[in-house]
Amino acid sequence: MTRVFIFPGQGSQSLGMGKELWDRFPREVEQADDILGYSIRRLCLEDPNSQLKQTEFTQPALYVVCVLAYLNRLQSGDPLPSAVAGHSLGEYAALYAAGAFDFATGLRLVSKRGVLMAQVRGGGMVAILGLTADKIASVLARPEFAGVEISNNNSPSQFVISGPVEAVQEASRVLEESGAKRCVQLQVSGAFHSQSLRAVAATFRRFIDPIDFQVLRIPVVANVTACPYPTGQIHDLLASQISSPVRWTESVQYLLTEGATEFVEVGPGNQLTGMVQQIRRNFS
Repeated sequence: MTRVFIFPGQGSQSLGMGKELWDRFPREVEQADDILGYSIRRLCLEDPNSQLKQTEFTQPALYVVCVLAYLNRLQSGDPLPSAVAGHSLGEYAALYAAGAFDFATGLRLVSKRGVLMAQVRGGGMVAILGLTADKIASVLARPEFAGVEISNNNSPSQFVISGPVEAVQEASRVLEESGAKRCVQLQVSGAFHSQSLRAVAATFRRFIDPIDFQVLRIPVVANVTACPYPTGQIHDLLASQISSPVRWTESVQYLLTEGATEFVEVGPGNQLTGMVQQIRRNFS
């Protein structure tokens, strides 16, 4: 394993993303418009109704841009990667790249996922920078922070906590007093990747149950396990991903252990590239 493609998730979206791709893939763009019922190109380039940051629109938009960016790389002569991984939503683009489903199926999946997750209310997420996982966990172990969890392990010094809004906000205040460099409130409607989304995960599992996923051509490292998808586990892992922590640090560490030497971020932004650099500096 040498070259790995990594696909970003929610938070990487930006106005104008994909501008170099839309004219190159008219068939996929038309297909996306038919499935979604609106112009994906206009959403990404103009965002006339200020919807790009809303989860039910963000997720399909990012999926489409990431997949088109991947196809563009292949058309430009890039060889298939040795393995792929994606951060949260980005895992769907990774699964597409590995042959789990076609473009349209993947888009229907992320569209449903986005709609379900957008319906969640009453939760919040805060990024915690500059503290270790052990220190964060020791604070969250206090009784007043019951229901607050570490939901993203992004790098050795970047984590996200999720839970009830007021408890998350108070926990972030205590974590700042405990030495966190920054605590950043994320603009989301719910406590994603936490146990409060178990009902959503169960609903999504029923939605994807009839889908016949294909055998993966290359390894896909799953957020839930930080290991490659085993045969026959796509339904379960995609459903549980919604309410399980994103184990990004461990996923990258696994890939490094397996001999990955180059990580190529495919899609908008470079957030994952920065995370990978931090993880590599601490990898031994």
